[in-house]
Amino acid sequence: MAPAEASGEKVLRYAFLAPESTFDPPSTNSDFYSSTLISQILEAPLTYDYLARPVRLIPNTAQALPQISADGLTITLRIRPGIYFADDAAFKGSPRLDAQGRRELTAEDYVYSIKRFFDPQYASSDLYLFEAAKMPGMAALRERALKTRRPFDYDTPVAGLCALDRYTLRIQMGEADPRWYYNLAAPALTGAVAREVVEFYGKDIGAHPVGTGPFRLAQWRRASRIELVKSPSYRRRVYEGTPSDDPVAQAIAQQLKGRTLPCVDRIVVDVVEEAQPRWLTFVQGGIDWMVVPSAFVPLAVPGGQLAPFLQKKGVRLQTELTASMSMHYFSMDDPVVGGYTPDRVALRRAIAMAYDGPSDIRLLRNGMAIPAQSTLVPHTVGYDDDYRSEMSSHDPARAKALLDVYGYTDRDGDGFRERPNGKPLVLRIASLGTQADRAANELWKRCLNAVGLRVEFEVSTWPELLKKTRTGALQIWGYSWSAQSPDGGFYLSIAYGPNSGDANDARFSWPAFDRLYEQQRRLPDGPQRLALMRQAKDLLVAYMPYKVHRHEKVAWLQQPWLRHFWAHPFMRDTWQYLDTERVGA
Repeated sequence: MAPAEASGEKVLRYAFLAPESTFDPPSTNSDFYSSTLISQILEAPLTYDYLARPVRLIPNTAQALPQISADGLTITLRIRPGIYFADDAAFKGSPRLDAQGRRELTAEDYVYSIKRFFDPQYASSDLYLFEAAKMPGMAALRERALKTRRPFDYDTPVAGLCALDRYTLRIQMGEADPRWYYNLAAPALTGAVAREVVEFYGKDIGAHPVGTGPFRLAQWRRASRIELVKSPSYRRRVYEGTPSDDPVAQAIAQQLKGRTLPCVDRIVVDVVEEAQPRWLTFVQGGIDWMVVPSAFVPLAVPGGQLAPFLQKKGVRLQTELTASMSMHYFSMDDPVVGGYTPDRVALRRAIAMAYDGPSDIRLLRNGMAIPAQSTLVPHTVGYDDDYRSEMSSHDPARAKALLDVYGYTDRDGDGFRERPNGKPLVLRIASLGTQADRAANELWKRCLNAVGLRVEFEVSTWPELLKKTRTGALQIWGYSWSAQSPDGGFYLSIAYGPNSGDANDARFSWPAFDRLYEQQRRLPDGPQRLALMRQAKDLLVAYMPYKVHRHEKVAWLQQPWLRHFWAHPFMRDTWQYLDTERVGA
């Protein structure tokens, strides 16, 4: 029996591993947790069919999938009439309210929402995704705001992004990108916000998301608890998806058939950074679904099978290889590890080979990962199961030889190497302060000390490290990227020179790589594009701006009262499909 909810509401309970930062799309800094929350509140024109595998796009606020011109340069979308924003004080007195006092979603809202990424005041780390489309007129608007230091001009029409009429959105691209339309299924990128809301809340907009989605923000204790409630103004949407051949997915489809979404009244998300309390909360029934923390894999899923004590509780298990990668980047601007000279390249490669990847997967992940060979992730175009590279090599002897050859030797006999110019060599790795991160730091320290490299750790919070990485203040830092679409090209864009300071945290800039990236981006999927992507992967292995460790396998646990859970490799607006059989009072 599930624990009762005193209010009688259907309530889902979940836990984040790290704190959110904002509810405003241009300011997320590609933060997974903030993006996930935004995706429940704001709506993009497209979404994914929840249960379909292979994945497929379907209309969301759009009436149909976009029309794309033969040359690939024009994307046209028709927005569905009769979709309304949640009621909010920001709309009081708005001339755009209808006779019933409702604010309807229009094509112009998407124009405004995308333009915000170009507004210099937000310094958006995701701007590069829109700049890549080279929408005629948008770069000039941004440049004018930068030069004049005046507010960004939202009112001047531009050819690259416009509303042809109340419901028709047109995006004109300056350069063909056959897969750019995937961004139209990412609410944290193209979710619609209303201009009235942004202007009403001003600099506090990050705390006041108002969208057309199934949920709205009810309470927010920063970095502690977030509560979402079912939006009364959400349209009556009935599930009409198409499941994969998997029998579990087909059973979920039958349960969802004809259901009005969302299925629950409230979602409570607590931020629980340490694994043990998160695990204990799940075992005690306090959260409804979770990824098994690495330290508890032997207890929860020994040998990949659900533990008997969890089976007795009625807990269900779904395991998957995620469309993600865990890595550390080296700042190419750093005077110690950065640069393109042979000695700096040798240092980065030696650090990468010194790190014990097999022990990382065995000890830190309890076997729940596979070694990464490149930056590209499973389930995306360009990922190759058969590709092998030095990225996954653990070879301390070769690491020592590389360091010796390029002049990184121990001159003063203290057991640690100096730089070729005789100056001290100290590696600085940024880290969170969780128990899991402390264990990872111990492994780093042991591996680097074994080849004569001294290392120090800069411990801080997730939001603070995000800020520092944007300004290039970190020498080495590691985290995970999770894919939002099947296009593997994104995982090459993190090393594209013009993206430095945005997705390219390493600030890697190499002309040969940039040319390969640009060529593959313009091509349709096929052998020619795959060949260019392989060459680009080879260059990243050779220069090692990123040491990619692994692709995670995750074990999702679900309480017996949770219904309709099915992990999706890319989709984040999934909570509307979940249901619970908790018994209300």
